[in-house]
Amino acid sequence: MHLAELNIGKLRYAQGDPRAAEFFDNLDRVNGIAERMEGFVWRLKDEGSDNATAFRINDDPMVISNLSVWENVEALEKYVYQTVHTGFYRKREGWFEKPAAPHFVMWWVEEGHRPDLREAAERLANLTQHGSSEFAFDWAGAPSARLWREARCA
Repeated sequence: MHLAELNIGKLRYAQGDPRAAEFFDNLDRVNGIAERMEGFVWRLKDEGSDNATAFRINDDPMVISNLSVWENVEALEKYVYQTVHTGFYRKREGWFEKPAAPHFVMWWVEEGHRPDLREAAERLANLTQHGSSEFAFDWAGAPSARLWREARCA
């Protein structure tokens, strides 16, 4: 089994707004780091822009998503908490509205499966309605998520 993850965020500023420039100017670089990580399998991306900002998970054009597949929780966690991604993650409140509901979900998929946004939205809705389960879970629902626990305590 491999690990799928969805992370969504509602932008405070549209692409092209100077207040969001640092985020958009580094998006391809940070995604490229993910693709070079040990344990990375796949990510949803638009071939024209090399990111997923053109895809819509709902009707709000300010909501963008990141959908990817990893070999395991530890590989995803290493990317999130031990690369340049960490610095951008810490700045997220400058670019994204504070979410009122869960915005991140993980679930297990068969090797070779590439989830779409409809499947990912279903997993996120399940997590929001029912909390962590085998069907959909967050970092707290992933017992092997050591780096997440350390970051939460720091």
